[in-house]
Amino acid sequence: MVIKKPGNTSTLSSLLPLDTSPSCVQPFQLIVTFKTMSSTLGHNDKLFTTHAVDIESKDTGHVSPTQADAALEYLRTENVATFSDVDEKRLVRKIDRMIVPLMWAIYFLQYQDKILINYASVMGLLEDTGMRTDQFSNLALAFYVSYLFFELPTGYLMQRLPTAKYLGLNVTLWGILTTLNCVAKNFPGLVVLRVLLGCFESAVAPALILITSMWYKRDEQPKRMGFWYLGTGTATIVGALVAYGLLFYTADEFYAWQIMFLIFGLITIAVGITVIVVFPDNPMTSRLSHEEKIMAIERLRENRTGIENKHFKWEQFFEVFKDPQSYLLAVIVASSSISNAAISSFSALIIKNFGFTTKETELLTIPGGVVTVISILLGTYLAGRFDQRCFSTIGIFCCGLLGGCLMAFAPSDNKGAKLAGSYLTNCVGSALPLLYSIAGANIAGHTKKVTMNAIVLMSFCLGNILGPLSFRTEDEPEYMPAKIAIVATVSVAIVFTVALKCYYIWENRRRDKKCQGLQHEENSEFLDLTDQANLEFRYKH
Repeated sequence: MVIKKPGNTSTLSSLLPLDTSPSCVQPFQLIVTFKTMSSTLGHNDKLFTTHAVDIESKDTGHVSPTQADAALEYLRTENVATFSDVDEKRLVRKIDRMIVPLMWAIYFLQYQDKILINYASVMGLLEDTGMRTDQFSNLALAFYVSYLFFELPTGYLMQRLPTAKYLGLNVTLWGILTTLNCVAKNFPGLVVLRVLLGCFESAVAPALILITSMWYKRDEQPKRMGFWYLGTGTATIVGALVAYGLLFYTADEFYAWQIMFLIFGLITIAVGITVIVVFPDNPMTSRLSHEEKIMAIERLRENRTGIENKHFKWEQFFEVFKDPQSYLLAVIVASSSISNAAISSFSALIIKNFGFTTKETELLTIPGGVVTVISILLGTYLAGRFDQRCFSTIGIFCCGLLGGCLMAFAPSDNKGAKLAGSYLTNCVGSALPLLYSIAGANIAGHTKKVTMNAIVLMSFCLGNILGPLSFRTEDEPEYMPAKIAIVATVSVAIVFTVALKCYYIWENRRRDKKCQGLQHEENSEFLDLTDQANLEFRYKH
């Protein structure tokens, strides 16, 4: 592969395609002029000027180099870069080793710390703290409410601050809070801890989506997002085994659930410090060699989503709320997360109410984790292999829908069918990395990306807020309204996923017609353009 040196290009007079249809949010043309580079070009000299011309007013404005993607500034003095497919594959493997294991560890601990309360509920937490079932439901509510309200602020901070350092700080702080759960004596104390935990954990998923999109091509992203999202399934398995082992603890100094919180809290603190010290903020500041950094940047041109820009742009922020895909994705994530809340917070209680003992219940939550792992691996593999994110998502949702139907409508004496249904419902949460990959691949413009990630996670929180509310004390032990809610909301998610795919197909075809015969604008990939502003952009579905 040969990449031209951006600094030595002559004046570019071709225009980006103009779309004056109502569906075009920003009807403007871009004229990009690159100054011929010389050996005396100073660091503070302007590399380029962009003129944004509004079709109606003809007003012209200037955008400074800092408004473009950071990758363009990094490449400004580079010569022709040549690398082979073998070189690229070697680099991708190195990137995988450098960041993917830590991303998995972060998400593993985030999910583990979130579901420890689930295991603790059958280890004596309710009795030891004097909580009722409805109060236990409110713990999950408190966590997700704070998670929801902190998403937009954390997205802003994530753009303004070094991404990995900000993520590592949040991991460390939530590890401290998890550790403090072991000294909570009552419901008010646990509520305070859950609220603060939600604030700090709100940075995790959007940061990992952002990091994945700044290192990998769009067709590589589903597999990587699936790998770090495997933390949910492995956390379920490991957490169940640890909880089961602690049930044999008989000393009087601590409760078993207190030891569990202490163990995972200390591990989380250690991982958070590691992230701060060793995790790269972006390809340009990583430990890769200079040649590898150039290759890591250049190979992402085809994404057209850029790498990073630390300047918050209000026009990109507002564009999120004018984009149809924002609302479709929000409904899909929110509706599917209602059942995800049931599994992450109430699976142990559901299984125990089938008639199993406490020890049997802890062991019987393990297959749910196995189902999660298998469905994540299969779904993300198919999405990446065949470039079919929406179809893979629908398939996973259908498996979860079958599980919800078995739990809700199987005969009450058929314990095996209901147990199988509870396991299959884990598939619904396995669609989340695919939805993350849709957002990561189809949103361009750094401010728009961090805002859209926040919207997706706020929708996730909304679903997780509503989910626990369907589990009421008066519905014990069957919780039939909650099970019917799972069936209904997963059905809604399937319908809207079909609608999202249809929208992407329609929009791509519309752009194909608009762009016929138009010339590619060199380096437009790194001008921090949004997906709607750049008609060369095509949506993945």
